[in-house]
Amino acid sequence: MSAEKRLQELNLELPPAAKPMGVYRPAVIIDRLVYTSGHGPLQNDGSLLTGRIGEEVGQQEGYAAARQTGLALLATLREELGSLDRIARLIKLLGMVNCTADFDQHPAVINGCSELFAEVFGPDHGLGARSAVGVGSLPGNITVEIEAIFELK
Repeated sequence: MSAEKRLQELNLELPPAAKPMGVYRPAVIIDRLVYTSGHGPLQNDGSLLTGRIGEEVGQQEGYAAARQTGLALLATLREELGSLDRIARLIKLLGMVNCTADFDQHPAVINGCSELFAEVFGPDHGLGARSAVGVGSLPGNITVEIEAIFELK
């Protein structure tokens, strides 16, 4: 099934595609690869989910922020490619979690994005290699930042 149809079936609404907050491109296409810049948990109203896990927000809120970041990544991909159906597979995901030094469940937080991509692209094409790390801060105190590499059809 196509990724666009899966979005409809899952009743998922993408936020507006993120505008650069600096001097960079949201995505770069080289041959059959799409490299996305780091994205944050952009909501449909244009606001960002913020808060440091272990301080202002909990692990489940971090998971939800990672899922929302995945939707923001999909919005950028759709804008850049015209359709998510041009995606062959996810290759690599890097998730950064804004958290306290004693928080060590980074993978559980980034699962919010990974599970979304598996739902949209299927388990064979929506899961790739992945790193999930904790960081002391992120721009604007966003809860997570995620970047990805996808293969095009």
